[in-house]
Amino acid sequence: MLSWQWPYLFYLLPLPFLIRWLMPAVDSTTGAIMVPFYTRLQQLGESQKGKSISTFFSALFALLTWACLVAAAAHPIWVGDPTALPQDKRDLLLAVDISNSMRENDMLVQSQYVERITAVKAVVGEFVKLRSGDRIGLILFGQQGYLQTPLTFDNKTVNQQLQEAQLGFAGNLTAIGDAIGLAIKVLRGRPAESRVLILLTDGANTAGTEPSAAAKIAAEAKIRIHTVGIGADSKRVRGLFGTTRHTNPSTELDETTLQEIASTTGGQYFRARNPKELQQIYAEIDRLEPMPEEQTFRPKKSLTFWPLSIALILSALLALARILSNINLPRNSATQGMEK
Repeated sequence: MLSWQWPYLFYLLPLPFLIRWLMPAVDSTTGAIMVPFYTRLQQLGESQKGKSISTFFSALFALLTWACLVAAAAHPIWVGDPTALPQDKRDLLLAVDISNSMRENDMLVQSQYVERITAVKAVVGEFVKLRSGDRIGLILFGQQGYLQTPLTFDNKTVNQQLQEAQLGFAGNLTAIGDAIGLAIKVLRGRPAESRVLILLTDGANTAGTEPSAAAKIAAEAKIRIHTVGIGADSKRVRGLFGTTRHTNPSTELDETTLQEIASTTGGQYFRARNPKELQQIYAEIDRLEPMPEEQTFRPKKSLTFWPLSIALILSALLALARILSNINLPRNSATQGMEK
């Protein structure tokens, strides 16, 4: 698309006509010349006719040159199509508890209970799909922590690794502090404004590093940790004689520690008692950690050299025409003298 940086300069186009109109007229009257022969008079008429044509083309070239100079001064620019700018996205680590306690089927879905890990795979998998522009990594932890998927833009692989996670693979205990420590190693070298860890567990730290100490180190490394505690507060259990009683399957959940981790690192703590709440939590985290808006730019190319080149060519042609006219004038005078 053609654009002009200073289009108001086109108001200067009529300036030559304005100057000619304002300047006083030049007195072009000359004394009468007695020509004794009609042939000489006819030759003079033809010479004047050629002179008027030459004057017309000279004026036309001069006006075109002026128009090109004004166009060059207005700075023509060719603006290209919008192009996306490369930009840094967020580095987002997901830490998911895969200890055997995640087998507890207290997640109520359409009047039926499903295992915690099943609900987590469904909800977190959808969350991963939404974050297609971020580098996402996956940590699975139990008694030990494993970097299952390094930071990558390939969210399909991250989701696949999550869906294939097996409970008990990392041990039966829960090492929350070790999972945070592993996340620190992964995120420490990344840009400070994009270091985020989302840690999900249903229990308390029963192995490895103390979570509070790990959280302090994470805060020093400017890593923001959002913690999610999963597990229902109440579950109906049918007894031997058909009676129903309510139990609390989340007695082992250490909410105090999870709240402390989030508070220390500038994150937030969330409580998911059912799949719907878990879905709302990850939607809220998606809002708290928005992906950077896509920025575009339109490449610009200056076209000033085109009108300047045309003006230069026209000026050269006009000067050449003047030189040739001055050369031919003495020759015509000499020829007329010989005819006398």
